[in-house]
Amino acid sequence: MADRSAIEWTEATWNPVTGCDRISPGCDNCYALTLAARLKAMGAAKYQQDGHPVTSGPGFAVTTHPDALATPRRWREGRMVFVNSMSDLFHAKVPVSFIREVFAVIAETPRHTYQILTKRSLRLLRLSEQIAFPPNAWIGVSIENADQVYRAEHLRRVDHDVVRWISAEPLLGPLDALGLDRIDWVVAGGESGPGARPMHPDWARGLRDRCAEREVAFFFKQWGAWEPTGWRGIHHERVQRMSLNGEAPRLIAEVGNPIDDWGHRVLMRRVGKHAAGRELDGRTWDQYPSPRPAMVGGA
Repeated sequence: MADRSAIEWTEATWNPVTGCDRISPGCDNCYALTLAARLKAMGAAKYQQDGHPVTSGPGFAVTTHPDALATPRRWREGRMVFVNSMSDLFHAKVPVSFIREVFAVIAETPRHTYQILTKRSLRLLRLSEQIAFPPNAWIGVSIENADQVYRAEHLRRVDHDVVRWISAEPLLGPLDALGLDRIDWVVAGGESGPGARPMHPDWARGLRDRCAEREVAFFFKQWGAWEPTGWRGIHHERVQRMSLNGEAPRLIAEVGNPIDDWGHRVLMRRVGKHAAGRELDGRTWDQYPSPRPAMVGGA
């Protein structure tokens, strides 16, 4: 866990659980899996158990850490806390009894706002019928493409008075089928790091515009490793491109958008996360659900 975080939409991270298994395309380039291997090599005690070699990796076995439960109690000033940046609280290998303990800590520290994300939306729904979710817990699901939109339906059915949110990061395709009923916040962003896949600008714009129509808070986290650099019609000469099916990245990518009837493709240039920035159409989008809790310090 960390007292401060560089993640744009939170302030601190808290990891009472570490380790996970990849289950969908958004996991392909998991930053936490790579970081866990590095931490194991450095001798970090929390990352010495290896996960499955196909779905997980060195130092990334699902592991609970009861000694970490006390950490938020020691933070006197309220802050926004991302829960399990190095795991998934609703992973099948996390005991229900431990999940209850995590939510007990959340309930005991109402000065903090806890942001929870999961890809295991069905287990989230089922356990929501057994565990009381306190109002300072923001419950969210990760949705990277149209095939994962069903997770939002599970989230909508969570019958608690909490903020419901969606993390569309890495955004790997248009989410036209994503309904925003009972959704309070959407975070969108492109992928960064080795093997990063480019994000078509219209995928992010589509989410932003529908959030505006439905009065849902929208947060654009980043472009990721790729920035848009121009447009090219499909009948024009092809440029050097990066395939999205596993070929090695090149400088220029040509990304098609299935929702564009004209068949236009956007040219993306790999420049790195910091150079690409986080402006969408000339401005940043840093909206939070209302009422927004006080942010302490800076991320």
